[in-house]
Amino acid sequence: MSRADAPVSGETVDWDALAALAREAMLRAYAPYSRFPVGAAALLEDGRTVSGCNVENASYGLTLCAECTLVGQIQLTGGGRIRAFACVDGNGDALMPCGRCRQLLYEFRAPGMQLMTTRGVRTMDEVLPDAFGPENLETD
Repeated sequence: MSRADAPVSGETVDWDALAALAREAMLRAYAPYSRFPVGAAALLEDGRTVSGCNVENASYGLTLCAECTLVGQIQLTGGGRIRAFACVDGNGDALMPCGRCRQLLYEFRAPGMQLMTTRGVRTMDEVLPDAFGPENLETD
């Protein structure tokens, strides 16, 4: 789901509004096996917001995390870079992305990207230090 009304005022992120979008996405999760619905929302550099939810599969390894569907929505709705990101569990509480999803988010980060975490707002560099990314593959 993409929304035009971004939860941002100037350069300040409205973390409550971004978490509310993640909670809304969480309600659409398909989690019949784990019963652990997850929702995610991102504020992009252009002011758009995009959200995603987890989609489980009977073959557990094929399950898509909320961050995966969110990144798919970014691409589907015109691309862009993530400025701010929030992820919530079934109770609506902040949830830290797993390592795989941190790597996925890193690929689509804007400079200085921030994440709402269980320990407060952190930068992507703080949650994935010394990350491997596109810049490691660039050649001259």
